[in-house]
Amino acid sequence: MKSNYAKIIPSTILTGMLLFTSCHSTREVSNYEITQSGGSRICMDSTWDNAPDEKVANILMPYKADVDKKMYQVIGVSAMKMEQKRPESLLSNLVAEVLRCAAECVLKHPADIGLMNMGGLRNILPEGDITVSTVYEILPFENSLCVLTLKGTEVKQLMEVIASLKGEGISGACVQMTADGKLVSATVQGQPIVDDKEYTVATIDYLADGNDGLLPLVQSIQRECPDEMTLRGIFLDYVKDQTAAGKSITSKLDGRITIVPAVTSDKK
Repeated sequence: MKSNYAKIIPSTILTGMLLFTSCHSTREVSNYEITQSGGSRICMDSTWDNAPDEKVANILMPYKADVDKKMYQVIGVSAMKMEQKRPESLLSNLVAEVLRCAAECVLKHPADIGLMNMGGLRNILPEGDITVSTVYEILPFENSLCVLTLKGTEVKQLMEVIASLKGEGISGACVQMTADGKLVSATVQGQPIVDDKEYTVATIDYLADGNDGLLPLVQSIQRECPDEMTLRGIFLDYVKDQTAAGKSITSKLDGRITIVPAVTSDKK
């Protein structure tokens, strides 16, 4: 059975409330005014672990042990270190392909295009063991799968935006662009984009809403976002399925986004 992993939370959530009271009436307080204010940032790092509060640590210990057991479970192995960077990268190519194939739950076949924003990939995938925590660090947001249908005219506009952003995570499409972000050419499934043809795009709800400048996605003529299909859950299932099949997690750079010289017209 597939696991959606919409959320992993401790069985008990501890909450606290600070109550602020004043010994002065509202009328008395109104006689005062703020003349100066200031503040500074406090870095929340491991230095705060040097003198932990023993009582708080004891309260959290049973919950921490339960969460750590789930989060540090090894679910697969990465054959290589994968990073995200423009114009294309091992990690962005992989996640875009996982999204494209995940559309099968809606379309009964993979989508024409998989699309993932670079900004949504928040950490590297190291070579070696993959834990649940590893995936949470890469995909920390509650983004969900969305399968869109767009006309070719909007797909062309989408490719122009991707070029202007100097690349995003794509699968099933190829983009040639100039160094300054101008689209030179684009294909889908190895074929030129036809204006009145319909294309399917598997992405996340955040992008389907037009965020990160990907406004052409809002022009979809059909949109389906299955319940509880988070990208993180989809990726976790992908890693587990590959592991069950005796495979490690791999990716490749194949030139799906390339930078080419700008085309200039000769002046006579």
